[in-house]
Formats: sequence, C-alpha cells, structure tokens
Amino acid sequence: MSEIKIVNATGLACPQPVVLAKRAIETSEQVKLIVDNETALENVTRLGTKLGCEVKTEAKESGLFEIMLTRKAGVALSSENVNVSCDTSAAVSGLFVIVCSEDKMGRGNDELGSVLIRAFFHTVAEQVERPDIIIFYNTGVRLTVQGSEVLEDLKALSDKGVEILVCGTCLNYFNIKEQLGVGIVSNMYDIAGTMSRAGRIISP
Repeated sequence: MSEIKIVNATGLACPQPVVLAKRAIETSEQVKLIVDNETALENVTRLGTKLGCEVKTEAKESGLFEIMLTRKAGVALSSENVNVSCDTSAAVSGLFVIVCSEDKMGRGNDELGSVLIRAFFHTVAEQVERPDIIIFYNTGVRLTVQGSEVLEDLKALSDKGVEILVCGTCLNYFNIKEQLGVGIVSNMYDIAGTMSRAGRIISP
C-alpha cells in the first residue's frame, strides 16, 4: 500500500470537500480527508461508496472528522462515471441548457443565495456531464463580469466547450458590458431559440 495522502478540508463549504476527495483518490490508493462538519462527512462518505472504495470514518474529540478512503484491491476506481453532486438521470435528447436569471440561488437570504450559486457553478465545472449551453440574463449577467466569484469556474467550462450566452440588453441595462469576462454577448432571438431547442433546462 502506498503512502496515505492527507487532505485537510476543514473550513471549506460544499462541494469543496467532495471535489478534493475525488481528486485525491484518483491519484492515490489511500486518502485521509479531514472535515469539520457532518454534512461534509456524509457527502464524502457517499462519494467514497459510489467510487467503490472502502470507507472508514472517525469522530475526533476536537469536533473534526477523519474519513479514510481506500481503493479495494483488484477493483478499478469507477471515478469517470461519478459526479461530485448527484447521479444523472437517463439521457435526454436535445441540448442540455442551464438558464441563470439571477446572481444568487434561491429566494430568501441573499447572502446564502450568493454562497449557493458559487457552490452550484463550482459543482457544474467538476461534473463529468456538462451542459451544452449556459444562458445568463437579468441580474444573472453579473456572474459573467470581471470580479465575479464564479468567473474562474465559468471560464473553465468555456474552455471545455460549454457555450455561454450573455444577454446584451441586460449588460447594457446594468452598464457592465465593458466588464464582461466570459461568454458571448447574445440577444433574445438566440436565447429564446436555444431554450426552445433544449431537451433539458435547469434553472438554479
């Protein structure tokens, strides 16, 4: 057995502990992940099971949790077909489109909504199945400009072939067109046409 790889994921929000665990076990036979909350413990444990690893957990007196992931002897790691969030459903014909109309995720608490939208796009960037197109309009266009906390994830998706359409009317309305950091300035004709051809649309 090779040396144990230790990953400290304390203080990190979802889905970062899962992302780090997946990356580590893909390159090491045995990984010890340290987390500081039960949500991360459950998510990483579930990931390890999906990957076909032996999973052992231990609660420490300091309030931390240690998760040991070990590849089973003679069993190939099934990481290529495992997303960092959830299993994908049966294939659907047509384009897979994400439509983002706000710079936050969900209604209620704006601060929480900002945290969730960052986690959402970071997760999308790490998934095996990626969208064909992501559309941004209304306040959602703020996610595509310089200084956006999801800009790097959107650039990573763009580099992997995901088309990003950004509403030009919305950019002009908020006077941020010159700050666009990723994507193509688009119009309602293209946006409506893309949505009408979609086989699956997700709106975070």
